[in-house]
Amino acid sequence: MSSEQLMENKFLHKFILVSTKISEQIHLRSMKDGFVTMMPLFILAGLAVLINNVILPIFLSGEILATVQEWGTAINNGTLNMAALGIAILIAYNLAKNRQFINPIATAVVALGSFMMILPLSLPTPIGDETVQLNGLISFNMLGSGGMISAIVISILASELFIFLSKVKIFKIYLGEGVPTGVARSFEALIPVILTMSTIAASSLLLKVITGMDLMSLIVFLIQRPLQGVNNSLIGFLFLYGLGTFLFSLGIHHNVITSAFIGPFLLININENMIAFSEGVPAPHILVEPFMATYMNMSGHGLTLPLLIAIFLFSKDKQSRTLGKLSIGPALFNINEPVIFGYPIIFNPPMMIPFVLVPLLGGTLAYFATALGLVNRIVVMLPWTTPPILSGYLATGGDWRASLLQIIIIVMGVFIYLPFMKMNEMIAHKIAMNSSEK
Repeated sequence: MSSEQLMENKFLHKFILVSTKISEQIHLRSMKDGFVTMMPLFILAGLAVLINNVILPIFLSGEILATVQEWGTAINNGTLNMAALGIAILIAYNLAKNRQFINPIATAVVALGSFMMILPLSLPTPIGDETVQLNGLISFNMLGSGGMISAIVISILASELFIFLSKVKIFKIYLGEGVPTGVARSFEALIPVILTMSTIAASSLLLKVITGMDLMSLIVFLIQRPLQGVNNSLIGFLFLYGLGTFLFSLGIHHNVITSAFIGPFLLININENMIAFSEGVPAPHILVEPFMATYMNMSGHGLTLPLLIAIFLFSKDKQSRTLGKLSIGPALFNINEPVIFGYPIIFNPPMMIPFVLVPLLGGTLAYFATALGLVNRIVVMLPWTTPPILSGYLATGGDWRASLLQIIIIVMGVFIYLPFMKMNEMIAHKIAMNSSEK
């Protein structure tokens, strides 16, 4: 099937239209915007974990090491252990902005307050040989990774309700002309704030009376665990990732899938891994957010570094080699748009196949290598521009075998991309010959 036939295919045309609508869906956009804003904090936490547990023990020991490591603990408290709070605020703020609502800050405050209302306020605490339920305490886990999905749900619900009520005229308190804008907006928001937060609190109480579970526990049970189960399974993860990559080959950014259906859950996993690593206990998860960047997105989504290597080693096509020279620099920092749109990958049937296949095979190989203990689990969130080979070593807390695994995946990718590259060059040459004959 040629690229022209591909673009005219009715099924693909409808598929693209649906995917485009999903990518423009306001709640998914707001989630993506919120997580993107939080990303620097997660990366800071990863660097702190790396320094605390890999670099500092090389130079320090004993009480001096423990004292200096309090720096990393403080950073953890300000990043990983407040992730749910940040997500609740940022999704609400971005949702209000995307709806062009006049008071996004008030929306964010209402969402934060609503989230705090549903948090369990007691903790099982070991005292001697007994475990006592102490009231008036909030777990860092609930404020951090354990509460992130609940924060997303409550933030969206509270924000939508607040925005809706704020547009009802009878709920607005007007103070007249000459009143400062900030004061006027505060009073305009007063009744919607009261109604929104009271509704969330009453709903949580009612659900607890009916089901015996608070609202947060219900969200975890009904939404978080099933979706985490899909993303924590290799088949579910590969399906979602492959779907996102296929969409990218059709010109629709993979974030349609990764930001909404993969990212939030794998961010929870990497946060839990970083916390476990900082506490010196085994990391619980194989599939985490940096797993994609470390093993599947080397040089960018679609793992196109092997294609560039194949071009340099085996291609005699002048245009391809010129593009390769221009693309190799950005590719070392995981930027591959020059390849995707310049080679091109998108709407190019011969290249779409390895573009989807290579990262899936790389991810599968890395998953089983990790599960078998051949490489350490990923425990550090790195900047996405960290070059391949170095990223494997750093992301696993200093395991050189992860870098070796990256090299193996790249070499495997070269041999998979190679026949498709040759096929693409033959097709391009034939098209050029036909054009010259005309």
